[in-house]
Amino acid sequence: MLSRGLLLELQSICICLAAHGRYAQKLLTDLFSNYTNALRPVEDTDHIINVTLQITLSQIIDMDERNQILTTYLWIRQVWMDAYLTWKTEDYDGLDTIRIPSSYVWRPDIVLYNSADDEFSNSMETNIVLRNDGQVMWDQPAITKSSCSVDVAFFPFDLQQCHLTFGSWTHNGNQMDLSNALDSADLTDFVDNVEWEVLGMPAKKNVILYGCCSDPYPDITFTLHLKRRASFYIFNLLIPCMMISFLAPLGFYLPADSGEKVSLGVTVLLALTVFQLLVAESMPPSESVPLIGEKTENSLIMYVSCCSLLRNYDDIYDPQLAGGGHGGCNTWKVHSWSSLYAWDHLVLTLSTFYLVYPHSMNSSAKEESVVIFLSILFLPI
Repeated sequence: MLSRGLLLELQSICICLAAHGRYAQKLLTDLFSNYTNALRPVEDTDHIINVTLQITLSQIIDMDERNQILTTYLWIRQVWMDAYLTWKTEDYDGLDTIRIPSSYVWRPDIVLYNSADDEFSNSMETNIVLRNDGQVMWDQPAITKSSCSVDVAFFPFDLQQCHLTFGSWTHNGNQMDLSNALDSADLTDFVDNVEWEVLGMPAKKNVILYGCCSDPYPDITFTLHLKRRASFYIFNLLIPCMMISFLAPLGFYLPADSGEKVSLGVTVLLALTVFQLLVAESMPPSESVPLIGEKTENSLIMYVSCCSLLRNYDDIYDPQLAGGGHGGCNTWKVHSWSSLYAWDHLVLTLSTFYLVYPHSMNSSAKEESVVIFLSILFLPI
């Protein structure tokens, strides 16, 4: 008895589903018998079709800082009203929504204006959800590559702002209007990135008047605020560089005729050069020079300058070392006034270098500053 009732219930469900499928097929035939997806779905050509745009940031795939390209995985939702795709639910057994391929209906030609993709389209052809009142909702996953101006002045503690601007390619504001569903992109399903922390992604509507056309063109700009996770660079770049910089002054405490003094100096110089190259390789070639790169470069210049200057004073005040002999009991003692004079000259030289080497200079001015610095450094005292 129980099995017979279960069979009757399953049979009734199958009959209902079959009837529902027949009504869906009939609805699809009725809707698209005289429909064209080549024209805007408005009853009057003077009417404006409103498209609501919403972005969900799912993942930051890559941030190519050298080429300044941001690769993201987005879910793009577009909602608009189609005046020709409406029906009464009672005529189709209460059917109020259907899901059909997006190629069946008219779709807004919204593109990413600042796209840096060679193919210009990495989106998936998905179905649309059509409601009985004519509302069309199109959810589309896409992998986008957008241009992003990277400022690395405060690397590795830098903040970046990347803009993603969406708008219609052919329709002006008198034909199609854009609006954002929320004040910012949806970050609820965002997968954390190992290098970048997302601080927010606010949205803003802009209406632009281009020089070619008198009609306005609306767009929606999403600004992605990123903060670099600096832990990796602190432990693998900053701390080793600081430790090497602390080793540099130890060379001045070694005897002048010691072979280890030269070895230590060359080792520190090469280590600082390697760290300078590591910073340069990971940064984009631009006018914005990282402060860590400038400090490493300045450390190299100051270290070489100190070695050269103090070596000159050793040769002046220690005749036996200047002549190639080894220091002994007859070596001359450097007077306090001469040592003070040497340090004053070094401080004056470095101060002059910083005065003529501001951060806002261009590359040619920086080269001139280095020449002036070297000229002052090796002036006769």
